[in-house]
Amino acid sequence: MASHIMENISKLPELRRKIITTFVLIFVYRIGVHIPTPGIDTAALASFFKSQSGTLFAMFDMFSGGAFERLSVFALGIMPYITASIIFQLLTVAIPHLEQLSKEGERGRKKITQYTRYATVILSLFQGFGIAVGLESMVAPGGAPIVVAPGLGFKILAALTLASGTAFIMWLGEQITERGIGNGISLIIFAGIVARMPAAVSNTFKMVSAGEIGVFSLILIAVIIVGVIAAIVFMEQAQRRIPVQYAKRVVGRKVYGGINTHLPLKINTSGVIPAIFASSLLMFPATLANFAPGLKDYLSFLHPGSLFYNVFYVAFICFFCFFYTAVIFKPNEIAENMKRNGGFIPGIRPGVKTAEYIDKVLTRITVGGALYISAVCVLPTILATQLHAPFYFGGTALLIVVGVSIDTMAQLESHMISRNYEGFLKKGSTRVKGRY
Repeated sequence: MASHIMENISKLPELRRKIITTFVLIFVYRIGVHIPTPGIDTAALASFFKSQSGTLFAMFDMFSGGAFERLSVFALGIMPYITASIIFQLLTVAIPHLEQLSKEGERGRKKITQYTRYATVILSLFQGFGIAVGLESMVAPGGAPIVVAPGLGFKILAALTLASGTAFIMWLGEQITERGIGNGISLIIFAGIVARMPAAVSNTFKMVSAGEIGVFSLILIAVIIVGVIAAIVFMEQAQRRIPVQYAKRVVGRKVYGGINTHLPLKINTSGVIPAIFASSLLMFPATLANFAPGLKDYLSFLHPGSLFYNVFYVAFICFFCFFYTAVIFKPNEIAENMKRNGGFIPGIRPGVKTAEYIDKVLTRITVGGALYISAVCVLPTILATQLHAPFYFGGTALLIVVGVSIDTMAQLESHMISRNYEGFLKKGSTRVKGRY
């Protein structure tokens, strides 16, 4: 599919313009990653981050594409926007007003998006101020302070700078979605992860040269990476198709319905959200121990790579898979819409029984999806401990990279198909006009 798309891009000026726009906006984002926040000793900060592997800082740095490690203007990345989006998705279930807005179509979605933007700015200000307070109390391993001139002025400046950076990234993501190709927010996270992979590959070869990783281990790592990517591609496209039939209806002289179709249920309905939430919860104790050294002995059993860490990680992933799927997928609404339009599942009564059947099938396939995400996310820990491989070769990073790649390529293919249909219709209309 990729080679077919690349061959036809040059034939579609509109598609080529969208792709160029996407690359330019992502390039602007990558430039901002290297602009530091005022008042920070970058050398001391880099030294501090080298000692923070396996904590929440490392995970934030991965999703920000290295911006958090430099404490650039984009240090908070797009995570506040994702957090705000998830909060409003959860509130939609609990607050009737938001639930009503979600059912009002495009107008309601725009209103919820507006609320999400406001919440993102507020979260960014709080997080930026909290980071500024934390940085003032941090020192590099050599004893050098990270903040050059601590005080209220630095806290306010840092909070405003980081919140402005997040707002700008949010705007970039919306522009990519509107004027480019693919989902802008996902592509920004994708770009941040991919930008750091060359360094991970380089470090791996340095470890091979130094004798820390054997040649056989390197080959084994490559085989595992290919296998994980293949498994992700297969599982992300896997579906459970429930057959649906629509009864015939006669309206005037026209007959509607009588169609046999299916209801596609993805094996991994929740996407990469469970892995992100589970990582955040488990990384928090390790990060807290850095600010309270007395807790290190008590929290050592949750260190990444330990047995207890992996057990809790899998448990949290499974919990969030079911929880998030229940939030975003509504069997009752689907069953009601099917009944309203004369649709039914063969052998199942419309209405409540259909909702129960869909929920039962969804629960079963979510078990498979949760086990799949757990296996992919635990793999980096095994690689890191057994083969000394970099973190980027698996886990959440590969889930995001492969998933976004699949979605983007699908949008490119869909765009070309729609353009081909437009060309066909234009040709058809020309022929009709010629006949008359």
